Amino acid sequence: MHHRHTFAAVAAGILLTAGIGATIPAGATNSPSPSASTPATALVVNARWGGHAAFDRLVIDVRGTLPPVTVHRVGALHYDGSGGRVPLAGRQFLEIRLSPAAAHDDAGKSVYQGPRLLKVHLPALKGVALTGDFEGVVTIGAAFDTTPVYKTYRLHAPERFVVDIAHPVGCRA
Repeated sequence: MHHRHTFAAVAAGILLTAGIGATIPAGATNSPSPSASTPATALVVNARWGGHAAFDRLVIDVRGTLPPVTVHRVGALHYDGSGGRVPLAGRQFLEIRLSPAAAHDDAGKSVYQGPRLLKVHLPALKGVALTGDFEGVVTIGAAFDTTPVYKTYRLHAPERFVVDIAHPVGCRA
């Protein structure tokens, strides 16, 4: 008789556990949730620049984990989505793509505080534009008068992507 009660108690425990488990959403875990300051999707919040003795620097600031970034030379800059040409003066251009990323929050409000379209007066860098925030891809364009020779860096704490563009030594902005 004692074994029946033990078996019944164990069976009830198993069924109860299974029933509770079935009510937990499939994506739920016991791991701590990300903090409110670390968004699930990287947010591109700024683009800034500066001139140095031998190079110009373009910095893209990101809130969250820095996503994969590609940098390509392109013949012209175009706005993502519309395909319209970006009216940025220059003869050579770099297209910098961060994905997955956004320049807006979940409510659709822009979090990007950098230039949308700006002429820059540095020895190498001549302009910067936000060219896209579309379908999980943020694109920033940079304009130059000559073919840019550049190096890229990923820096952390805070998260940022850096493009250093060489110019003749001793040239000042």
